Amino acid sequence: MDFKDVIKQLSERVDKLKDNLLTEEATKNALIMPFLTAMGYDVFNPIEVVPEFTCDIGTKKGEKIDYAIFKDNQPIMLIECKHWEQDLNLHDNQLLRYFNVSAAKFGLLTNGIIYRFYTDLVTPNKMDEKPFLEIDLTDPKSNQVEELKKFHKAYFDLDNILNSANELKYTGELKSILSKEFTNPGPEFVKLLAKQVYDGIITAKLLDQFTVLVRKSISNHINDIINERLKTALKAEATEEKKQSVDDSSVVVAEKEDKIVTTEEEMEAFFIVKSILRAKIASERVTYRDGQTYFSVVIDEKVQKLICRLYLNSPKVKYISFFGEDKKEVKNKIQSLDEIYNFSEQLLSIVEKYI
Repeated sequence: MDFKDVIKQLSERVDKLKDNLLTEEATKNALIMPFLTAMGYDVFNPIEVVPEFTCDIGTKKGEKIDYAIFKDNQPIMLIECKHWEQDLNLHDNQLLRYFNVSAAKFGLLTNGIIYRFYTDLVTPNKMDEKPFLEIDLTDPKSNQVEELKKFHKAYFDLDNILNSANELKYTGELKSILSKEFTNPGPEFVKLLAKQVYDGIITAKLLDQFTVLVRKSISNHINDIINERLKTALKAEATEEKKQSVDDSSVVVAEKEDKIVTTEEEMEAFFIVKSILRAKIASERVTYRDGQTYFSVVIDEKVQKLICRLYLNSPKVKYISFFGEDKKEVKNKIQSLDEIYNFSEQLLSIVEKYI
């Protein structure tokens, strides 16, 4: 499954679950741990993810941060977690104190919805006051997802991230400034533009007039860009409709796919299987295919590389099934998703056949 699709699923998960998460611990379990799993880290492996990591601060001993991500036996990222309703602006100082006494190069402050990534671009070994990357899982932007992908275990490269962090920090701040100026242009911004079209002295009266003109010009320019893009999109759509020819069989397939609904329980089961298989294979290779009656976990998005099937749609009985050498399916009844861990050895032995 593509990384963007994984993030999209996490986004949908946030919308479904957040109102039921009453504590910080519930936020960790339901939102933040699945996020770490999606980033390729095995949350059940203390060599990779250390919960309640100790960070001694001066005379204060035993101070703990929620999680530390390790690579080559060294912490690379400290993670401070808050309840999903918490305003993160009230808690960045806490992460800063931990960061400054740690060897970790990155700090992450999150409430399971907003993820803020920090480093030490301004002063070495001292966490910057502002994050160089912030992503809102309820509205993830494509460019942010691409930057987030760099933190995935399979792609993590310290130098690569630091090279882009400096650019991200300033482009983010500039974007914020432009957004404010476009919404409500300030005097200096108005003067800068007015001097491009007016040779005289910008008096207070002229400044007021140009403020209105600048605001109107910005609005018109943005509307022109949007209209142009809409025209281009509509033209492309019309061209595609002319080329497209759909036969009856493909329509039937589409109707069947519309009936398939991937449930929250199926995704939780998928993350469990994925975390187990991480011991043998890169997590991005573990994907799934959902059907009307069962949910399949596969490798490399190929049904020929089937790991297992999960039957979770019935409220009374649930199964995990495997196929033997004789191609016959063997179903195993499970009472809860936690029982999937009982089949870890079988899951790992199957994935070894494909690698």
